[in-house]
Amino acid sequence: MYKGEFTMKIAVCDDDRQVLLSVLSQLASYQEQRQTELSCQGFENAVDLLASIEHQNYDLLFLDVLMPGLNGLQAAREIRQKNDRIKIVFLTSSPEYAVESYSVQATNYLLKPATEERLFPILDQLADLLRRPEESLTVQSQNRVFRLPYKNIEYIEVISKILYFYLTDGSTKEVRRSLSEYEPALLARPGFCKVHRSYLVNLSWVTEVRQGELLTISGRRVPIARSAYQQVRTAYTEFLFQDAETASSSGGKE
Repeated sequence: MYKGEFTMKIAVCDDDRQVLLSVLSQLASYQEQRQTELSCQGFENAVDLLASIEHQNYDLLFLDVLMPGLNGLQAAREIRQKNDRIKIVFLTSSPEYAVESYSVQATNYLLKPATEERLFPILDQLADLLRRPEESLTVQSQNRVFRLPYKNIEYIEVISKILYFYLTDGSTKEVRRSLSEYEPALLARPGFCKVHRSYLVNLSWVTEVRQGELLTISGRRVPIARSAYQQVRTAYTEFLFQDAETASSSGGKE
């Protein structure tokens, strides 16, 4: 039985079929030894990998540096234009590409031949990273993926199947997605509350709750559903109390 905490989604891309199969075999071995569930897919060229990334949310890529046509570094640059969340580990026969790999925010590089002694510590590090609670919400639009720190979200509104993320710096992010896609992650965070079927707010930035609406720190007015008013008022009161309690506790330690 696997731990079932999460499934790490991994893509491996190498034009050398022997290397590709070797890495995939070692990933299967890691899955058995660490009892961590992996979902792995192999590619023999970067073009096929990029096409797959358009509709697959990978956590980790093992990417060969030297490949005919589109090489690993070029592919990584294209990936980074649309997705800054995926972890990238370069497969290389020489450490000379290590410096250049930082320009595309590579997590690490793995010297060939890939062995368990080299591969497993990298996987352990990334698995530990992925198990940690997200401090940012990963948002996917039609042509890119980006992250919004939870603390920067003031509230979210949905209008005609378009989500509007109103941020504390005054900017707005717009994506064509449903609110239900992000509700579980948001409501699992302290301070987030659904006040209306079309609105979800971060109570950290609410200054006042009134009958029928609330005010945010930026002066925006957000409607509260009549049926949700008492629940929202209670949630806000409890949030303020907990916030004050935390501040008092922190002050006492200094």
